[in-house]
Amino acid sequence: MLLSEQAYKKIDREIAKFPEDQRQSAVMAALAIAQDEKGWLPAEVMQEVADYLKMPAVAVQEVATFYAMYNLKPTGKSKITICTNLPCALSGGERAAHHLKQKLGVGYRETTADGQFTLMEGECMGACGDAPVLLVNNKRICNHMSNDKIDALLEELKK
Repeated sequence: MLLSEQAYKKIDREIAKFPEDQRQSAVMAALAIAQDEKGWLPAEVMQEVADYLKMPAVAVQEVATFYAMYNLKPTGKSKITICTNLPCALSGGERAAHHLKQKLGVGYRETTADGQFTLMEGECMGACGDAPVLLVNNKRICNHMSNDKIDALLEELKK
């Protein structure tokens, strides 16, 4: 088993939310749980999720490749996704992205040499009025990100 007993307990709680014959409906949650534990979703982990949910591996892979929140290759300890959709871009998103690229020394879909940060370009995060918006590790949204706030966030994440 590639996933821990704890991870399977969490997946079981997600499966229980659906009728018995629809356990595959928990696939998104199961992938998120697996990714939280492993840091990313290698093919073997997706296969294990598919087997556990009793669904074809290709169906799990389709979900994992469709949604941007799933990591299909290793990422830095902190994955920072910046919204660059038009409303955010016009409200400081492009400036924030430029600052992050300069500060980290990487472009989009790249990881810093020390393995600390991966920078991603993201789609709408539903917080256009709070631009520029960053999402950290798919869990923490940071809004109104000035250069100073970005610098403080990077220092915090380094700890």
